[in-house]
Amino acid sequence: MSRAVVYAVALLACVPLGIAAAQARDYKAGSLDIIDPWSRATPKGASVAAGYMKITNTGTSPDRLVSGTSDAASTFEVHEMTVENGVAKMRPLKEGLEIKPGETVELKPGSFHVMFVGLKKPLAAGDHVNATLVFEKAGEVNVEYDVLAMGATPAGKDSMPGMQMQGH
Repeated sequence: MSRAVVYAVALLACVPLGIAAAQARDYKAGSLDIIDPWSRATPKGASVAAGYMKITNTGTSPDRLVSGTSDAASTFEVHEMTVENGVAKMRPLKEGLEIKPGETVELKPGSFHVMFVGLKKPLAAGDHVNATLVFEKAGEVNVEYDVLAMGATPAGKDSMPGMQMQGH
């Protein structure tokens, strides 16, 4: 066999490994792509945690993240955080979070996020949180949030400068 053929066979043998790794963090629901769900470890005694991800709508009509459930908490809520006059304000989005066609919405610290309320136990770095996201049109999709260390963000992400968000 030529060196090129051996190289091509070796390369093709590695492709399934790369696909499996990508699928472990990315999910599909109808025309929505849910990318890289993650959360942070919580201090002992914390009753809430936040979840983050990107949602891309590849379709031609809007959809909306309206609710969810999680095995880690008694309640799952969709929230928005804003800073007004230097004061952080968080509120649930009663109508859910709209994802317009062709757009990506990033749920991240200091912005949109999901809340795991009534934690059944603290989240520890390395844990995985199972959740079901509920969309208005795409329906339900099961996802797994990777739990990072307190204050950590996935590689290439910036946390909120100047803010300490313990357990959130």
